Amino acid sequence: MASNGKIIRVGIAGCGEVAQTTHLPTFALLSHLYKVTALCDVSPGFLDHCATKFGIEKKYSNFSDLAKDPEIDLVFILTADEYHASMAVEAAENGKAVFIEKPMALTHGDAKAIVEAEKRNGVVVFVGYMRRYAAAYERMKEEIASIKNIRYATVRDIIGLNSFFVGQSGTFPAAFTDFPPEANADRQARGKAMVEAALSPERAANPKDVFTYRLLGGLGSHDLSAMRELLGVPKRCFAASRAQGEGMPFITALFDYGGFTATYESGIDNVADFDAHIEVIGDGKRVKISYDTPYVKGLPITIQVKEQDSHGHYVERTIRPTYKDAYTIELESLYASLTEGKPVKTTPSDAAQDLIIFDQIMGALVN
Repeated sequence: MASNGKIIRVGIAGCGEVAQTTHLPTFALLSHLYKVTALCDVSPGFLDHCATKFGIEKKYSNFSDLAKDPEIDLVFILTADEYHASMAVEAAENGKAVFIEKPMALTHGDAKAIVEAEKRNGVVVFVGYMRRYAAAYERMKEEIASIKNIRYATVRDIIGLNSFFVGQSGTFPAAFTDFPPEANADRQARGKAMVEAALSPERAANPKDVFTYRLLGGLGSHDLSAMRELLGVPKRCFAASRAQGEGMPFITALFDYGGFTATYESGIDNVADFDAHIEVIGDGKRVKISYDTPYVKGLPITIQVKEQDSHGHYVERTIRPTYKDAYTIELESLYASLTEGKPVKTTPSDAAQDLIIFDQIMGALVN
């Protein structure tokens, strides 16, 4: 994407793994569109490391200072989930455009606050569902549109630990533990209040339920958000379960879409494989999009189409629209929204619909 002459000045809140492995490197490669002018983190280690590695002079330990900086056009929120809503609202109140890494919010109250701040201040608020910006995903939508009757759909995201892929990404992120005690206490208090607002008292008191809900908001929001755009919000979740025992839960859910059922399965194991796909099956056609890890830049996202042609013959096609990664396409789309007024697809109102599906799953969960 060519620049229209305007460079968007970015302030990043949160200098952890996702900032170091994906966003800061991508901004560096998109220097004709963006310039990161300031960083913010409560950890001096993270802050100093990223500032030195990526050549950024301004450093803030207090988010309010970042939000008020007149040399920032766009605030990029890459912090813990507990801070997304308060930071997004404060940035919007200061007239900044806002990017929020998913999940935007884990409570309906926080989602409503962000939606209202966006409207009240007339700013762009963009939620980071990069998988939905992939060129293959847009092509997937076109292929599905040609299916007369959808009969079944599967949504699968069973992957190894992020460390498997980050360690081979060539980005060499650093980790620090020098968080001020008061910051840790504040995050714990916010997290407790957040789950109590999101879940029933019984589930909020159950660590396994809390972890499951957070997994839905983390890994699950990628898949469920993509499912929503392709198929809509399901009528209901009529069954949901998770694996028993210690460790990462494996979640299975069945969604009622009226004329068909969609199966959702997600989990994290100790195998260095990234098995993430959505398949839609209909009359005479199957369409499947497959994602690889986003931590290794340029791995292709592909579509496989299986169908009967006009002669009744079986045809199988693999479509790879581009090697350009989804994070780059996402930031190009954001740039067009900020400089050309292009409509934002992943708005706060859109992201708030994820919470409906989270509620459906937690309501149907039987173990």
